[in-house]
Amino acid sequence: METSRRAVLATAAAAGLTAAVAGTSYASSKDGGPARPTKELFGTLADGTKVHRWSLANGGTRLRVLSYGGIVQSLELPDRHGRYRNVSLGYDTVEAYAAGTTFFGALIGRYGNRIARGRFTLDGRTHQLSVNDGENSLHGGAKGFDTRMWDVEPFADATGVGLVLRYVSADGEMGYPGTLRVKVTYTLTARGDWRIDYAARTDKATVVNLTNHTYYNLAGEGSGDIYGHELGLAASRFTPTDTGLIPTGELAKVAGTPFDFRRAKTVGEDIRAAHPQLVTAKGYDHNWVLDKGITERPEHFATLRDPESGRTMRIATTEPGVQFYSGNFLDGTLTGPSGRTYRQGDGLCLETQHFPDSPNQPSFPSTVLRPGDTYRSSTVHGFSAR
Repeated sequence: METSRRAVLATAAAAGLTAAVAGTSYASSKDGGPARPTKELFGTLADGTKVHRWSLANGGTRLRVLSYGGIVQSLELPDRHGRYRNVSLGYDTVEAYAAGTTFFGALIGRYGNRIARGRFTLDGRTHQLSVNDGENSLHGGAKGFDTRMWDVEPFADATGVGLVLRYVSADGEMGYPGTLRVKVTYTLTARGDWRIDYAARTDKATVVNLTNHTYYNLAGEGSGDIYGHELGLAASRFTPTDTGLIPTGELAKVAGTPFDFRRAKTVGEDIRAAHPQLVTAKGYDHNWVLDKGITERPEHFATLRDPESGRTMRIATTEPGVQFYSGNFLDGTLTGPSGRTYRQGDGLCLETQHFPDSPNQPSFPSTVLRPGDTYRSSTVHGFSAR
């Protein structure tokens, strides 16, 4: 039986845990509703640019976001007893984010995931992109949206409490054509859902695939691996890859393979299976083809649950795919805010997206955006504890 969110939050309040976490206050407004997000200095980049951290809370969910990279620096949720933990991996200094290559919590663009050889042809013209993953381009190149400063505007209205983040990507940035004007809205709703709405417009034909790269561990950041998490995915097919993790173009059935999560199972149940795709990626790092396809409104496709804490996350999206990455390349050299190092499998990502290398795969859903059109994508994360 699922514990009601109201009961969980009442327990948290009784335990005195709703006022502050790690020195950051989450106050309510004077009328008892959610307050506007608060802003504080988080650090300074090497060039002197100040990076701010925004803190917001609503419906029992707490979020901290940086102006650098639109990074989710922490996501705090109560367990079945009302005890809060940060369930996202990250760092506690600007310097670590600036030096990092893991994309912890970041907004990803212009193009989430990989493009083969960092090259694509559009309207007869070939564009060479920044190459930063072997011979391929990954997550927008060496200086993607995860490394950019975003303009941030807070709000609190009938939709909830949140942040509007804006960035203008210049024509030719990382090799992409067209000036792209991007708007991303993070909203915490009254029920505690975390909603992300993406929008973009261009003045030249280009390709766009925006996503968020938060690493989740519902037991708590620094608590160990996620192999005991239960994951369900409404996806009957996935896109196998070559040795460079570029899709081959095949839409393979998950039935009878370790990639079948249609009935929820633990992440670790089949991750050590001698399947060539798992061997190549050192675990899961693949795109699942969602049965629902592209939808006008977000539709549920994934449920992730930590049995120990009871924390559960349900994800809905308008996108046709999701990249499930099981943290295969975390190697113990990175340290999180908890003071504990991150090792293989200590967090996982569920990145809603169009398929990797779509610009070079005619059979995949198109990622082309043309002048006069608006790119739109939405993903909603719902939380509970049971």
